[in-house]
Amino acid sequence: MLNIKDLRENPQDIVERLAWRGFEFDLKHFQELDNARREAVFASEQLKNKQNLLTKEIPQLKKEGKDTTQVFEQLKELSNQAKELAAKAEELDREITYILLSTPNTPSKGTPIGTDDSANLEVRRWGEPPKFDFEPLAHWDIGDKFDILDAPTAGKVTGTRFTFYKGLGARLERAIVNYYLDLHTSNGYTEVFPPFMVHRNSMQGTGQLPKFEEDAFKVANTDYFLIPTAEVPVTNMYREQILAADQLPIKHCAYSACFRAEAGSAGRDTRGLIRQHQFNKVELVKIANPDTSYDELETLTNDAERALQGLGLAYRVVQLCSGDLGFSSAKTYDIEVWMPSYNRYVEISSCSNFEDYQSRRAGIKFKRSKDEKAEYAHTLNGSGLAVGRTTAAILENFQQADGSVIIPEALVKYMGTDRIKQ
Repeated sequence: MLNIKDLRENPQDIVERLAWRGFEFDLKHFQELDNARREAVFASEQLKNKQNLLTKEIPQLKKEGKDTTQVFEQLKELSNQAKELAAKAEELDREITYILLSTPNTPSKGTPIGTDDSANLEVRRWGEPPKFDFEPLAHWDIGDKFDILDAPTAGKVTGTRFTFYKGLGARLERAIVNYYLDLHTSNGYTEVFPPFMVHRNSMQGTGQLPKFEEDAFKVANTDYFLIPTAEVPVTNMYREQILAADQLPIKHCAYSACFRAEAGSAGRDTRGLIRQHQFNKVELVKIANPDTSYDELETLTNDAERALQGLGLAYRVVQLCSGDLGFSSAKTYDIEVWMPSYNRYVEISSCSNFEDYQSRRAGIKFKRSKDEKAEYAHTLNGSGLAVGRTTAAILENFQQADGSVIIPEALVKYMGTDRIKQ
């Protein structure tokens, strides 16, 4: 959530930076609501002061034997007026809060300006895409051939955009999860296994609500939602807490299933594992000191890259332009793995610094010392990595002319085999 103080003191800067991402902020309407609220609060306080002054007069009037009926009538009228003004201020406050909750974060000042992913800035590449001397198969065809990925049966059981993993396919998915968790926990991240459902406050705390409720799976007859990413429960572990500066940075990794309605993506990536309603992911989450949060973003991105390097998968890192940023992000690097079936790099991780946008919504603060005022921490997260997309990338990039698929060395101990073959 944006800092309302910034909107009051530097409104044009905020409006301009929101415009970088194609968001038109109605500053005039916001200022009208904000001024009306402050006027209502001020008028209510003035009436309360009058009430206090009149109340102090009552003992003296009684002592003098004077009638206090009129004073009590005045007090009642003042009380009613103050309540009406307080109710008006509360209603205006709800409207303002909704506007702030529905407004995206401002891009960091180093973010490339652009309207879509064509303006994203490539930062670096690692590895070389494979060159095949045969006609390579897409991962869904490899999955069919070995009977390790079964979308038709999942469609019968559940619906489209779901997949059964079978045999070595299921083992490969599990091996990747274990590899990622072992890698990140050996690098200073504390593992968390979170709930796969959260309540509305948690979804609002990380920015999924109220803006993107249509993309979420809500559990009927409850106020629970299936999580779109482990970022939601893990970040909200620290909701409404004041941390000590020496606790930061807090670093967590977490495996979870993720659930997304993918509203608005009809017709996109309908085959294979790239765009599913349910998928597996290992997430990296950091709670950081604002002074060092951008250094933490660089190391978090490097940590996600290290996982791909350990598998030998070619990838590139791009910095997202203003128009391609996620709703809550101030700065994002996407890591894109090479996918032969697409003949291009495909996103497998998004690593973002949200600055204090999420922490304002969730109330995550820290103190530099016990005597200093609490400040909002910065939150960060990144996929470390998307597991299904890793499975797809392994099947496609490591397929051989004899039809088999070589298992990356880092996964062999988890798989119990170095090759998928018939």
